[in-house]
Amino acid sequence: MKYIKDGVKAKDVKLQIIDALLIMQLVLQRFNYDLVVTSLSDSKHKDTSLHYRGYAVDIRTRDMKVQDVPTVVRECRLALGRDYDVVQEPDHIHVEYDPDHNGGLTLP
Repeated sequence: MKYIKDGVKAKDVKLQIIDALLIMQLVLQRFNYDLVVTSLSDSKHKDTSLHYRGYAVDIRTRDMKVQDVPTVVRECRLALGRDYDVVQEPDHIHVEYDPDHNGGLTLP
């Protein structure tokens, strides 16, 4: 099983995202799913995306049962805490470290 999709680039990924990946892996294991990273600092995102600054990650959901995804998202939110935004997108879970919840404007 691949845990990082081919072509994903991890340039300048911050420790907070590495920590988030470790925590989310534990959450997904409880549901018998593998964590698969589909984007870090690569791919196409809006210009202000925290992906480009190393503070965001996307996780594949296509291998999950549709009914499990909202529960996985909720459990990731609880496990990561208030400094992280966890958003269910149509084909992935987007996670970003954003303690000010303002798009990361004050992050270094």
